[in-house]
Amino acid sequence: MERALEQDVGLVILRIDTPGGLDTSMREIIQDILASPVAVVSYVAPSGARAASAGTYIVLASHVAAMAPGTNLGAATPIQVGGPAPTLPMPDRDEPEPQTGAGREQDEDPGTPPMAPRPSPTLADKMVSDAVAYIRSLAQMHGRNADWAERAVREAASLSAAEALEEGVVDLIASNLEELLAQIDGRPVTILGERRYLETATVEVIAVEPDWRTRLLAIITNPNVAYILMLIGIYGIILEFYSPGLIVPGVTGAISLLLALYAFHVLPVNYAGLALLLLGLALMVSEAFVPSFGALGLGGAVAFVIGSVMLLETDVPGYGISWVLIGSIAVVSAGFFLLVILLLVRARRRAIVSGPEEMIGSKGRVVEWSGHEGRVRVHGELWRARSARPLKPGRTVRVANIENLTLVVESDGKKG
Repeated sequence: MERALEQDVGLVILRIDTPGGLDTSMREIIQDILASPVAVVSYVAPSGARAASAGTYIVLASHVAAMAPGTNLGAATPIQVGGPAPTLPMPDRDEPEPQTGAGREQDEDPGTPPMAPRPSPTLADKMVSDAVAYIRSLAQMHGRNADWAERAVREAASLSAAEALEEGVVDLIASNLEELLAQIDGRPVTILGERRYLETATVEVIAVEPDWRTRLLAIITNPNVAYILMLIGIYGIILEFYSPGLIVPGVTGAISLLLALYAFHVLPVNYAGLALLLLGLALMVSEAFVPSFGALGLGGAVAFVIGSVMLLETDVPGYGISWVLIGSIAVVSAGFFLLVILLLVRARRRAIVSGPEEMIGSKGRVVEWSGHEGRVRVHGELWRARSARPLKPGRTVRVANIENLTLVVESDGKKG
């Protein structure tokens, strides 16, 4: 918009394909459109695109609203970040308001019990009422269907391009940019209270694509990418704590986790789902340090899957995490910890090859002996030893026990 003013451009076309976004960002965009001395055309394109949630508000706020065939808009119910979307029934406009006070006493039988008081407005009520008033005012500014706009908020209603044109929500349908420019040529628009006519028959089209920073932020805020970044961050930090000094896992994990937190800041995160996901990861990691023969690992995998499903589960398209991604990571994680359990079971069955326990049952030879004590050679080393019976040098003995650094030996009846 600023570049359009600097270059004396007569028309700005916003090509829209969005599942929505933050309310504050949406309002900043709309304020710029309403204050623009240049006509702004919102064009939902290409075919297959959408202007859902916040995108619907932007389309209604524009001087000209256009859609390509095969596109849709609507589902503009506000969603509270960190909680479920508020749902309110459509008010029945034909139902008479209950009378109270003196009027009620005159019209009704005094014996009729009083009607129950209406519940106090909740935060969800306030959010929806504010959104309804806002979207109706935007639609009314340009003579568009304000009643349907209200339904888009209260009922999350959506329309295809043809239905939106029929309902008076958008002004025209155009298959491409050339057709759009041809249709709006000579069209009257009201800009800052002044009526003007668009002249687009011979205009030069200058495409302004998103820069690398915007593209990078769009990739990071993709729910699936944010989900993967969070897992990389958590596993990287865990590996760094497990093996201090590796540096690379810690640095990679910290960067990935910060990027994931930035993405979750602009996504409707359910904190109960996030807590379950983190609990599941903690339980699966604990399985590697506190073997429970699968109890911690299995419970962690279940909590991980449930938390992942709940993490960004909303009714707005484009905000969910792929089931394939959730299932793949859950299977890989569960398989890894099952492998750890299998290795632990095999290790328990394997013969002991080191430590004091390995000496029990080992055979040695008496080197020197006096009374009930002497020295024996076991595994090529000399040990102090004692026995309940006197032994002779050269006698083969078996280690029965270890007391501190003294072996308790028994004769095996053989002479070396």
